[in-house]
Amino acid sequence: MDERGRGPLPDEALDALVLVLDDIRLGRSRSRSELVERTGLGRAIVAQRVGELIERGLVVEGDTGPSTGGRPPRQLTFRAGAGHLLVADLGATSIDVALTSLDGRILAHRDEPAEIEAGPEAGLNRVEELFDQLVATTQAVPGRLWGIGIAVPGPVEFATGRPISPPIMPGWDGYPIRERFAGRYGAPVWVDNDVNVLALGESRSGVAAGHRDVVVVKIGTGIGAGIISDGRLHRGAQGSAGDVGHIQVTDEAAVVCRCGNIGCLEALAGGAALGRAGEQAALDGRSSRLGTALDQRGRVTAEDVARAASGGDPVAVALLQQAGRLVGSMLASVVNFFNPSLIVVGGGVANSPDLLLASIRESVYRRSLPLATRDLLIQRSSLGGLAGVIGASSMVVDELFSRDAIAQWIAAGDPTELAPV
Repeated sequence: MDERGRGPLPDEALDALVLVLDDIRLGRSRSRSELVERTGLGRAIVAQRVGELIERGLVVEGDTGPSTGGRPPRQLTFRAGAGHLLVADLGATSIDVALTSLDGRILAHRDEPAEIEAGPEAGLNRVEELFDQLVATTQAVPGRLWGIGIAVPGPVEFATGRPISPPIMPGWDGYPIRERFAGRYGAPVWVDNDVNVLALGESRSGVAAGHRDVVVVKIGTGIGAGIISDGRLHRGAQGSAGDVGHIQVTDEAAVVCRCGNIGCLEALAGGAALGRAGEQAALDGRSSRLGTALDQRGRVTAEDVARAASGGDPVAVALLQQAGRLVGSMLASVVNFFNPSLIVVGGGVANSPDLLLASIRESVYRRSLPLATRDLLIQRSSLGGLAGVIGASSMVVDELFSRDAIAQWIAAGDPTELAPV
C-alpha cells in the first residue's frame, strides 16, 4: 500500500480499470457515456474506474464535449505527459533513438550509422550516450522515465530480453540487454527483434492500422517478418515466429547463409546478398554504374544496386526483380497458410524502386490461392526512417499497460518497480 493508502485492486476491479484505460488511451472512447456503450460496463462501474484513473494521474478530465440530448459530457484524455519513454532501434548498419511521451509521440530523435558487428558493448554504450543526450537536450521532458524499449536485428527470447544465436550479431548471443538498461536507468525494459517492432509500429500508426491480420516483411541486410494475428503481435512460443529469411529456397550448395545453412532466402535476396551480387557484376564488367560505385567506395551495397536500377541499369533491374520474385514466392506460402488482409513491405531494400514491390506482388498473386488474395493488399511501409522507434515505443506502451504489469505497479503510481533488481 502506498503513502496515500491505495492498495492493490481486486481482480474484477482491475479488469474493468484496464478495459476503461485502454479505451481512453487508444482514443476509442472520450466520455463516460461512450465508455459505457463501448465496454459494456455499467455506469456505476465506469464512473468508479474513471475516478480511480483520474486519482492515480493516468486520465484527466477536460472541457465538455458535444451533447447528445442531455448534459454535455466531460472529455476524458489519457495523461500522456505523466512520464516519458526511451527507445532504440539497432539495425545492422544504424542506430535510431528517440524520447517519446507515454502515447508514443516522438519528442526527440537521433540516428547515426553504426555496425552491429562491433558487438554489444560498443553498440549499447553508444545507445546509452544517445539516450543521455536526448534527456539533456530535450526541453520540458515529461515526468519520470517509465520504460525503455530496444529493438535488435536478430532473434530475441522475449521473456528474458536476450538475443539467441543471432546470425548477424557476433558477440550478442545471450547478452543481458534488459538487465543492463534496467540497472542503469531504474526503469522496466523490453527487448524484441526489429521486425516485430516494425509490425507493432505499422499496426498502431502506419498502413496496418485497422487491419486485424497482417504480415510485415522487412527486407534489409537480412529478411524477417512480423505477424499481427487477430490484432495482436504473434511472437510464438519462444519469440522466434516470423524468421522467414531462413526458409530454404534453393538446394544449391554454393548458396551458404550466415546462419550456417544452405539455400536460405536471405542469402539470395537480402541486402547483403544484393550487394555481393552487384559487386560481382561490377567486377565482371557487366554494369558500368555498379563499376563506378565499386571504384568510388571499394564495395557495392544494396543501395548502389537500387540507385543503378532507378537509372535504368539492366543488371541492377534484373537483380531487384529476382529478389522480389524470391520474396514473393516465400510470401505466397505465408498467404496460403495465414490468409492476411495486408502485407506491408519495409526495410532499407524495400525503399528501392517500385519494380521490387511489383515483383513481390506478381509472385504473391500468381502463386497464392484465389480466395486468399481476393481482398489482399500489398503496400510499402508508411513510417519511413521512424518506423523502428515508433514500433519500440508501441511495444513498451503495450507492456506497461498490460493487465499483468498494471497489477504490479498501479498501487505505487508508476512502473519503476517492474525493473529487475
